[in-house]
Amino acid sequence: MSNVVIHEVHGKVGLIRINRPESLNALNNEVVDGIAAAIDIFEADENIGCIVLTGNEKAFAAGADIGFMKDFDYMHAYKTDFITRNWERIKTTRKPVIAAVAGFALGGGCEMAMMCDMIFAADTARFGQPEVRLGTMPGAGGTQRLPRAVGKAKAMDLCLTARMMDALEAEKAGLVARVIAADQLLDETMKAAQAIAGYSLPVVMMIKESVNRAFESSLNEGLLFERRVFHSAFALEDQKEGMAAFVEKRKPAFTNR
Repeated sequence: MSNVVIHEVHGKVGLIRINRPESLNALNNEVVDGIAAAIDIFEADENIGCIVLTGNEKAFAAGADIGFMKDFDYMHAYKTDFITRNWERIKTTRKPVIAAVAGFALGGGCEMAMMCDMIFAADTARFGQPEVRLGTMPGAGGTQRLPRAVGKAKAMDLCLTARMMDALEAEKAGLVARVIAADQLLDETMKAAQAIAGYSLPVVMMIKESVNRAFESSLNEGLLFERRVFHSAFALEDQKEGMAAFVEKRKPAFTNR
């Protein structure tokens, strides 16, 4: 795997770090393929219960690499299935993924963070979709995931004016789950990830799938899906262990079965 992406195992958490500091972690195929390869490794590792994706203190990712894209024509973008081919591996991951964002998360960087299940932001984080300045538009979900997170008005504002939104505004708007002091960002994110990874992995995956279903179906269909998945949880050994442990006033010992 390329050194533009570093992956590490910390207990039951898989950490993926974008490592192109000279370009503020700009995203190209080498980076995105590296992230996808790391996800494949963590997805296959039964010990891993949660994944964290991060950059450095200056940037999560300041956008897609413009030098990489500037000479694309329509047929190249279409025939190579640009973005869909590799970026969306994050979206298809069954295990929870937390984006730990410090500094810039702009353009493709903001879109990649939104592909994750939740965003923890340093108080230094800045989010935006400035593609309009380059004579183009968001193409990795900026016009679709952003309005679902923050509403139409604010999404229009960000995409049409190219302004940046700070971490506090992003949290207030619903884009960010938590705002954390920059020097504590990774520690606090890893603590949350370790907590998630300490629960029953099948149940965690059921919850992720069910919450995502809320954005893809009507309320009644979503409720039916939730109910059926909830019913199926009674077939798990971990459900028996979790409820027995509660009644017996002890810590459960989940086996992911």
